Amino acid sequence: MAARNNSSRVPLGRKIDPLLPYSIISEKTKKPRLRLRSLFGHCHYRRVFTWLIGIAFLVTLIFVKSRKSGYGTYNIGGSRTQEPVATATIINANGEPVVMLTGDMDGDGNLETVPEDEYVTADQKKEVAEQLQKMPWLRFPHLDGYFHGLRTIVSKSSLQPEYPNVTEKAPLPSPAMNDHVPKPKKYSPYEQSSDIKTCYLDSKKTVPAPDLYAYNGVPQHMPDPAIGSYKLLGLRDDVCFDRFSRYGPYGLGYSRAHGGLDTGLDTESSGNEAEACYKANKHRFKQVSPETQELQEGSTKKGRIAVVVRTYTGFKWTELAVLNFRALINELSLRSGGEYQVHFLMQVRNIDEPIWSDKWTVQRIINDNVPAEFRGLVSLWSEPQMRLMYPGRFGETIENPSGADIHGIYRSAHFPLQVFAMQHPEYEHYWNWEMDMRYLGSYYEFFDRLGKWAKEQPRTLLWERSARYYIPPYHGTWENFSQSVQHDTLASGRAPIFGPLSFEGKEQLRHDEWGQTMMPPSCSSDAPDRSKCGVGEDADIITLNPLFDTEQSGWVFSDDATGYKAPPPRRCAIITASRLSRRLLMSMHEEVWRYHHTMFSEMFPPTVALHHGMKGVYAPHPVFLDRAWYPFSEIDGAFNAGRDHSTSGPGSPFDQLNEHNHKGTSWYFNSEFGGLLWRRWLGYAQMDGRGKHGGRANEGRERGGKTEEMDEHSSGRLCLRGMLVHPIKFEHPSEKP
Repeated sequence: MAARNNSSRVPLGRKIDPLLPYSIISEKTKKPRLRLRSLFGHCHYRRVFTWLIGIAFLVTLIFVKSRKSGYGTYNIGGSRTQEPVATATIINANGEPVVMLTGDMDGDGNLETVPEDEYVTADQKKEVAEQLQKMPWLRFPHLDGYFHGLRTIVSKSSLQPEYPNVTEKAPLPSPAMNDHVPKPKKYSPYEQSSDIKTCYLDSKKTVPAPDLYAYNGVPQHMPDPAIGSYKLLGLRDDVCFDRFSRYGPYGLGYSRAHGGLDTGLDTESSGNEAEACYKANKHRFKQVSPETQELQEGSTKKGRIAVVVRTYTGFKWTELAVLNFRALINELSLRSGGEYQVHFLMQVRNIDEPIWSDKWTVQRIINDNVPAEFRGLVSLWSEPQMRLMYPGRFGETIENPSGADIHGIYRSAHFPLQVFAMQHPEYEHYWNWEMDMRYLGSYYEFFDRLGKWAKEQPRTLLWERSARYYIPPYHGTWENFSQSVQHDTLASGRAPIFGPLSFEGKEQLRHDEWGQTMMPPSCSSDAPDRSKCGVGEDADIITLNPLFDTEQSGWVFSDDATGYKAPPPRRCAIITASRLSRRLLMSMHEEVWRYHHTMFSEMFPPTVALHHGMKGVYAPHPVFLDRAWYPFSEIDGAFNAGRDHSTSGPGSPFDQLNEHNHKGTSWYFNSEFGGLLWRRWLGYAQMDGRGKHGGRANEGRERGGKTEEMDEHSSGRLCLRGMLVHPIKFEHPSEKP
């Protein structure tokens, strides 16, 4: 009921509302005191007084027990020893008792207690029961450990993760706070070599590319990832980043007069900076052969990697978006000495623009849609252009649930990436990236470590391992996980995937006609150790979600395959973000222009890799849950509920009926937790998503924010370990759609 809303936010004009916190009700608005004799002499007052005594006793008992149990809701910014929040009982306009909080509290402290069970109707109870049946994760308690700040930082060896935790159930009490805030230190995940030449932010070479900063340690009770692993991939988990250590080098927190957010928008060109950086380090990288127009074979030098960020005309370049892409360019391109190069691949939505005919039109579109500092990194494309690149009849589609055009961005986002790769043979690999992804940590560390880990993965049972989420609290070590995959595969009776597939209607590509194989020498029949098959071989595709078999998976676009004589074997990884090799993109390009084969955007790259015997790897990066799932088998039961304890086939977590499980994760296209955590980290107050029956997005009450961070009882700004969050549809609250 509206009259019993728990919100502590008070609109103007409600100064005499009896639901206001007791401490802000003025003397003028208090009801006159009743005499003791009147209280006992009037039956109505006697009942009210009796109820007040009873409720006060119950509230006191519950409060004391929750403080002792360690499982209640706590002021996450304070210490275990701080004074409890005071309460007061008042009577609202309907004569009903309301217990209100009157003391100061941090953003995640105790909520107001309002006796409301008696007001829940039978229909409401039925609705709650139905929600719990559909979304059982609503019954798991929320985690508070993400929201402890800088004053609770401890060394990794002293960390007691709130979750996964086998000794104490979450949520844990607030940790003790330190007397001071530690200082961040320079953070460098780069190779130290005299061969790498310094790169600069300006053409005069006076301002070197800035360093990233991090804090040694993490806030006490910071949860560990429920899915994926830092240690496995070689990512550090003993440091954390607040918004200033992460974004301060790019202007966050500084006034415009002192190099703040708008500096660089119209002064320096990131394209010129990146080009100068590459030229200074050109001696380190493989070069394109003038004869073949491909990278020189047999070279021991490094191959370069393009990070292709897909954008579109009309994209709103907010200050925080600018910061993110400054970080991407600085950390990947400039600080690495040109190992990576960032490109913006921008879709021109006006199909009447002649972007292939007039360079002045191209420049006008770029100038109108991109900040000056990024304009030198932009390439344009349009759907009419894709029709020119891939003309002809595409044949029948098994099913097209979206009804979208075959040349459009929705079904064929890989088309412009294929064309881009064809035009840029200087790169060995291409990261396909999106505008609404963020990484709390060093972009270079993340991309570099994933690539190195994928390179060392053996091909034996690789597709089978990549079809499953790795859940450390359930599976234990990676070795134990790998053994369980082997056991499940043998028990299934299905032949494991190894090498190129044969199926009805498969067409040969040029490498087949030329007698070339996609398998490395370590996989040949005369190799000395077949267990090393694929070890030391770069992956052709690295995905950030499992590579699942779409057949009977319930995924909505599982049958969006076009031009094949019969339904082919298919694999998919949800979210198009992935690293693709040049040979994979060129094979995709040939499948499209030569045979008019294509599939939905997230399905085509993994499927082409599967068909032609390329190396496909799902990298189990750290993914976090907003709730404490107990027992840990519940996680596996939700995320590996498909065929043979995988994400494939019936029961897949990517079935439309099961995708709600991802809402409380930090990484998925429908995640609610990722955006909430990101904005809290940025210093914006957010609705906490909590409620009496579990809570959902935009429910609960507002917590966090800069005012709260500065409170004397607060533990300060959030400090998080490196993690991917997606989708970030808005950052500043004013941008909320």
